[in-house]
Amino acid sequence: MKFQGTAEYVATDDLTIAVNAAVTLERPLLVKGEPGTGKTELARQVAQALRCEMIEWNIKSTTRAQQGLYEYDAVSRLRDSQLGEERVHDVGNYIRKGKLWKAFESDKRVVLLIDEIDKADIEFPNDLLQELDKMEFFVYETGETIVARHRPIILITSNNEKELPDAFLRRCFFHYIRFPDEATMRKIVDVHHPGIKDALLTTALTQFYELRDTPGLKKKPSTSEVLDWLKLLLAEDLTSEDLKRDGANALPKLHGALLKNEQDVHLFERLAFMARGQR
Repeated sequence: MKFQGTAEYVATDDLTIAVNAAVTLERPLLVKGEPGTGKTELARQVAQALRCEMIEWNIKSTTRAQQGLYEYDAVSRLRDSQLGEERVHDVGNYIRKGKLWKAFESDKRVVLLIDEIDKADIEFPNDLLQELDKMEFFVYETGETIVARHRPIILITSNNEKELPDAFLRRCFFHYIRFPDEATMRKIVDVHHPGIKDALLTTALTQFYELRDTPGLKKKPSTSEVLDWLKLLLAEDLTSEDLKRDGANALPKLHGALLKNEQDVHLFERLAFMARGQR
């Protein structure tokens, strides 16, 4: 079964090719792109389309690669030994399985999402090289080797906050999700807001792309933010006429859904001030 997108997720041709190539090669798919372009949602939709369970490993700055394999709770074992607990004689009682272990031991093929890998320490990707290559790892405390019953479909997302090691990149199939053009964005909007009036959508998307293209913008609004904005416009029952702006008002209606920091708001306020001065 090949991934072709789903009714809830508009996948471009190059994205579906990348997903299916990674599955065929049995290599992790490394997906980069702006925040809010649907990288995490892609894994959920791949799991849905291929009828697989999804296991999600959300990476933080403090996450260590070992946590994906397992963790040994030596403190609890010491406490139980002091209390004379019987369970202390089985070290397995103190092993906490990580996301990779759960993916490896699954009776069926799963989709494993390693989300925002670039948040972790620079050594994090390298620490997973052998496990992702060989699909096995050794548990020192119990002396057992955990081998994947079925090779999981692995999707790894990155917001490009830091460079990933070359050795890690060589083992991945790479895809960069480009920001959707207007035609693709209309398809995405149709999935989330079917039946939206064409005049309203045309005016809204025109303003949205003009806003994104404004020089000096610190944070460009993403796909998820334009969908939130359109939801608000529909909730307020605004029309394309309501969205029209003049030079004195450079900020779009309900701009808080699109602009997420004061520097960008001030930028548009300055543009409006300059426009008034030229009148």
